[in-house]
Amino acid sequence: MLQTDQIIHGTTLSVLNTLPSESIDCVITSPPYWGLRDYGIEGQLGLEPTFQLYIEHLQTIFDEVYRVLKKTGTCWVDIGDTYSGSWGDAGNRPERSGIPSHQRKRSTPIINRNGHPQDRPPSSRVQTVQPKSLCNIPFRFAISMTDHKWIQRNTIIWHKPSCMPSSAKDRFTVDFEYVFFFTKNKKYYFVQQFEAYTEATINRAKYGQKNSYKIDAVRHANVIRPDRSALINKSMARIANGENKGRNKRTVWRINPQSFKDAHFAVFPEKLVEPMIKAGCPSAGAVLDPFVGSGTTALVARKLGRHYIGIDLNEDYVTMANKRLSEVL
Repeated sequence: MLQTDQIIHGTTLSVLNTLPSESIDCVITSPPYWGLRDYGIEGQLGLEPTFQLYIEHLQTIFDEVYRVLKKTGTCWVDIGDTYSGSWGDAGNRPERSGIPSHQRKRSTPIINRNGHPQDRPPSSRVQTVQPKSLCNIPFRFAISMTDHKWIQRNTIIWHKPSCMPSSAKDRFTVDFEYVFFFTKNKKYYFVQQFEAYTEATINRAKYGQKNSYKIDAVRHANVIRPDRSALINKSMARIANGENKGRNKRTVWRINPQSFKDAHFAVFPEKLVEPMIKAGCPSAGAVLDPFVGSGTTALVARKLGRHYIGIDLNEDYVTMANKRLSEVL
């Protein structure tokens, strides 16, 4: 039996191995990004010497996620990129993390499906990119997922209007992240989500510009049949009267990062998680976050009447997540 509503301290893969097959309705997570943060925990994901090893580690974990996810389940992964040269030997300097060098583990072995270390791949398998180039880790991960039977339904752009400033003077400041929406099967649980119409659409509906659709229907009869113009006009009238739910939600989500008083490098905004759970998890279903961090996924799941399971290697984050959950009725 699946025991839900708990935050589990342990390595992601070892905990996933204990979960029943096809027991989870929805997975929402953001794994540690490669080469960007050292959380001071031995065995953590993201300290691999190459991004190839990082992708292999991730894929091994998501192979287990595939097993525990129901056939109707959905999987949402927020993952960031890294610039080549910002990691490597520089990543092992103690000043980058504040951890004394004698306490740092300088490389991470490949962890296989059973949670045991295995030999590193031969050097011929390790490819490099030019210094200062983006490593394209999100896309490498997405391709690896589709190579391992996952179905990629969307690439969502999380646009962050108040993003972190950049000191770089020879490129633009990055103000977005990728969120990938995967499923196991062609048919899965999904509730359509709506967003407000644009002001231009509402104005067209209010001020009679809907008649232009009739002209288009006649002019482009092979694309829009004339008999559809009446339906279009009816729909525009509903928009003008405020009766329509809105348009189908788009894939650019404009959401500011969410501050959190306790110490944590990256906190999921609740508004980012809400549409994922509402769309991809049935009422009273189970949401899993294999890298739960400060517990935002579990927190939103509880607020929306879903069950949750969180996993984290850092015991301090497990305590932090449980504290946040205890404050929610």
